[in-house]
Amino acid sequence: MRVGSFVLAARFPGQGDGEALHRAVRSAEVAEEAGLDSVWLAEHHFVPYGTCPSAVTLAALLLGRTRRLRVGTAVSVLPTAHPVALGEQAALLHITSGGRFSLGVGRGGPWVDLEVFGSGLQAYEEGFPESLDLLVRWLREPSVAASGERFSFREVPVVPRPSECLTEAEGPEVVVACTSPQSVRLAAERGLPMLLGMHVGDEEKAEMVALWREYARAAGRPAEEILGAAHVSAGVCQIADRRTDAVETLTKTMPGWLRQGLEAHVTVDGRHRTMRDPLAYTELLCGLHPVGTPRLCADRLAATSERTGISRFALLVEGSGDLAATEENVRRLGAEVLPHLG
Repeated sequence: MRVGSFVLAARFPGQGDGEALHRAVRSAEVAEEAGLDSVWLAEHHFVPYGTCPSAVTLAALLLGRTRRLRVGTAVSVLPTAHPVALGEQAALLHITSGGRFSLGVGRGGPWVDLEVFGSGLQAYEEGFPESLDLLVRWLREPSVAASGERFSFREVPVVPRPSECLTEAEGPEVVVACTSPQSVRLAAERGLPMLLGMHVGDEEKAEMVALWREYARAAGRPAEEILGAAHVSAGVCQIADRRTDAVETLTKTMPGWLRQGLEAHVTVDGRHRTMRDPLAYTELLCGLHPVGTPRLCADRLAATSERTGISRFALLVEGSGDLAATEENVRRLGAEVLPHLG
């Protein structure tokens, strides 16, 4: 089992962007010290929900500050990025880090980002498969040309080629954020593992893994690839000597962050989006994920792995909103939870 942290660089009420980003960087450094496997970095624009606008840029910083930790994006939003530019950055990080970079990608949402970056609503609603295929080709082939609806260009060489990395990995892994049967099918047909969100529980994640395998088999993917797919489960982790204390920490801090963060999202076309109740959502997350004593957290992770077949975790550890408390949470995850997992 491989356990990592999920970093949003969340700006809690009363905080500034610098404080949120400093906590994000420091929590990743402590994750390596504590023996965690990885850190996964979220990407958001124009909202305090997450203050990192470029997960791949923050990944570059953290790869330079660490020596063992795997660093991944969770996720780089393809509709607001050119897949070739993102592919070049991913190849660069893969090679210079010795193969420690994972590229997580997703559709994002119908936000005003699409207007600001000029990609338009169609890139979100219809363009994701084309962008994903172009990105994967860039990371796997020596030269690439395109003749699609969004991207059309003559054949050009891939420089630097990911396969030039001095490791056994031919290129960075690509993980796809999946929230619907359509996105599960998209990932499965290409043999790409899924990143499953923290808002869904074990039963739904198990169903999505089963659906992924069904689609992958139908697409003729190799059996060993299907069995070995390393899907990632996102969740929340808060450790305390008593479960009630862990829950109280999150229910005091997370609703304020969620309220201001979710309310700040603006749709590009004015469509109405219903916001989750922040307190009810926090309580849901506390019920779904490892929140409580170290033993309870270990048991919850083991149970999720057994029920879903997922062995990689990206856990939100900054739910307290406090730097010192976040560092302590990460250290306890490494020292008191991981030893129970093997």
